[in-house]
Amino acid sequence: MKVLVPVKRVVDYNVKVRVKSDGTGVETANVKMSMNPFDEISVEEALKLREAGAATEVIAVSCGPTACQETLRTALAMGADRAILVETDAELQPLAVAKLLKAVVDKEAPGLCIVGKQAIDDDCNQTGQMLSALLGWSQGTSAYKVTVEGDKLNVVREVDGGLETVVLKMPAVITSDLRLNQPRYVTLPNIMKAKKKPLEILKPDALGVDVAPRLVTLKVEEPPKRKGGVKVPDVQTLVLKLKTEAKVIE
Repeated sequence: MKVLVPVKRVVDYNVKVRVKSDGTGVETANVKMSMNPFDEISVEEALKLREAGAATEVIAVSCGPTACQETLRTALAMGADRAILVETDAELQPLAVAKLLKAVVDKEAPGLCIVGKQAIDDDCNQTGQMLSALLGWSQGTSAYKVTVEGDKLNVVREVDGGLETVVLKMPAVITSDLRLNQPRYVTLPNIMKAKKKPLEILKPDALGVDVAPRLVTLKVEEPPKRKGGVKVPDVQTLVLKLKTEAKVIE
């Protein structure tokens, strides 16, 4: 069974995001970029399935500019067998990415897609669900634990009240949550080996997918700065301030 894992190039989670001066987006020039953390978890889970004998090949896929090759090389260094880049400079929104991934799925015929629950740049949490709908496949979102049993997939999901277990028919789409696993450390020898692994480049036109954006970003702005806290001498003063200034109690 092939496992397809989409990976996204995003601003590194350790970097403080800055809004562009014209308010059209966030600053990415001269900013450290890395693989989306949820996608790292997805790659790790696919590798674990391969090591357990449930999968035969792990394919990393990314959609975006040429620089995404660096992110794919990271996935290859983690242990993915090969990579595919759908190269485009267009602004990609979740539906366009889901359509591109569907075209890659139709080409590669994997038995399972493991998608990061969300990307830390837009926080949409849509691509995996849209891909499942386009393919007509089963879906298990916010996965906490995944086990393969024959042609069935047991997925323990994180829900508001605790954990929920669902049984899916294969093929399926899974979206990974933070507690699914701990991604492995990428070693220097594996980074060198990744340079020799195959990386195929496709174009959206060749896949027959229109990636034109459906939504327009009107303005991006930083949240208002929080005011500094104050110390109060006693409970009575605190209650008074909550009533008169914060107005959160009556």
